Amino acid sequence: MTMKKYLAAFAATGSILAGGIAFASPAAAVSSCGENSGSVDIAFPGKKPQSLYSFMNCADVSNGKVSAWTWTTWQMMVDVAEDPGKRFTSFKVTTRLEKREWGGADTVVSSTTCDLTKMVNENLGWAALEKENKCLAPSATYDKNMWWSSDSTVSYDIEGDGKGVITKQLTGSPLLFG
Repeated sequence: MTMKKYLAAFAATGSILAGGIAFASPAAAVSSCGENSGSVDIAFPGKKPQSLYSFMNCADVSNGKVSAWTWTTWQMMVDVAEDPGKRFTSFKVTTRLEKREWGGADTVVSSTTCDLTKMVNENLGWAALEKENKCLAPSATYDKNMWWSSDSTVSYDIEGDGKGVITKQLTGSPLLFG
C-alpha cells in the first residue's frame, strides 16, 4: 500500500487502534469496543434452558461528545427449551462512562441502569444487536487530555434458585485518548 493510499484509508476511518487504545479527534467519530467484556453461563433450575449471556462495552467520540454503552446478547445452549417460562426475577445492566488522567484512577462521569428483565424473560435468544439491549450512559463533553472508557456490571436474580441477586463486574472497553 502506498503512503498516499494509507493516509486516505486512515482519514476514512478516523481512528488508529493500537494495543487496545483508540486515538480520537472530536471532529471524527471513533469507537472502541471490548470484543468480549464478559459473559454469564447460567444453568437454570428445573427444565428451563441453559443460556449464555454476553456483554460488550463500548466508548464512542463523536461531535465533541463521548458516550458509553453496553450491548447485551444471549442464546440458549440447548436445541429445545422444555420450559421457556420466567427465568429471572431481575436482570439489570449498569453502564458507566469513565475518565482518567494519565497514571490516575478511573472516575465515573455518568452512569445508568437498564432493566432488561422483561426482555430476557420474553426472548430465549437474541442474535441481533437492537436498541433495546443497548444500555447507554449519558454522554459528556469530550476532553482530549483524558483517557475515556465504558465499564459495566450485570446484576441478576434467577427465578427459583434461592440465591438472591448476583452481581458481576464486566471488563471495560479499551481506552480512548487523543
